[in-house]
Amino acid sequence: MNIRFGYVSTALNLYEASPAKTMTYARWSKLEKKERSALLHAITRENLERTIRILHYNIAHQIKLYRFSSSLAPLATHEEVEWDYISPFTDLYEEIGRLVREYGIRSSFHPNQFTLFTSDKPHITRNAVKDMQYHYNMLTAMGLEDEAYINIHVGGAYGNKELALERFHDNIKQLPEPIKAQMTLENDDKTYTTSETLEVCERHQVPMMFDIHHYMANHTEEEPLEEILPRFMDTWRNRKHVPKIHTSSPKSEKAYRSHADYVDVEFLMPLIKQLKAIGRDVDFMIEAKQKDKAALQLAEDVSRIRGAKRIGEATVEI
Repeated sequence: MNIRFGYVSTALNLYEASPAKTMTYARWSKLEKKERSALLHAITRENLERTIRILHYNIAHQIKLYRFSSSLAPLATHEEVEWDYISPFTDLYEEIGRLVREYGIRSSFHPNQFTLFTSDKPHITRNAVKDMQYHYNMLTAMGLEDEAYINIHVGGAYGNKELALERFHDNIKQLPEPIKAQMTLENDDKTYTTSETLEVCERHQVPMMFDIHHYMANHTEEEPLEEILPRFMDTWRNRKHVPKIHTSSPKSEKAYRSHADYVDVEFLMPLIKQLKAIGRDVDFMIEAKQKDKAALQLAEDVSRIRGAKRIGEATVEI
């Protein structure tokens, strides 16, 4: 079994490399029309160029897993702003896609928590569709629309999970099928447990993104890892990629749901033990605060486990 390790958005080992520079609507509204356009273009170009720089860093460090920033194009979905965030940057999107394909990097997006389909307010569903379309448009510009996934959570419960899930099943019909085909759903740390999320994924034939930290913070005795993991993996059957697991560990017992700077390998041992028994390759997306530093450190820590061997800078064989 091989485990590949990746990280989210910003490579902290690089100087001034955040690909998520943004601007507020308040700032935008105070500018003249030409200034607005110029600044939006400048920020987006910088974010995309930094993404390319990060991809080269990933290639150099054999990191095959990377999540793009959702903030590449500021205010792209704001109803008062709407602007062309694709055409002026075609060369940059194409270069990103080329690097991802040529070097076999698994890429993804993860929209914010407001992109959900359980609300009873129509405008929230419309905004969710719009946000998913924004991410899909960028993947299309990169030529990655058939291989990269857009991960979201099921959504809120609004005091009644059963009704909220009925709304999800209904509202998700508004999402165009090509976008839904690239959607994954993740269990969360407060509302929808792993088994509840799995039921939604199985009904809609959507792959599940299993978050081990969320599972530990929000599960019942009826959801043992040895039963959950095979079901989770089955949602990835006949997909291009191996199952993917979000990995982090608690900042402290008091702040259990908060992510620590690095990942405590002892926290992951029950998971690793079960994965070893299954024997199937998986990918670990590291969501620790130290990002790439945490991913590379975890690869080193896991490689010290008996029976494990580091076969790349960010890949371990167990």
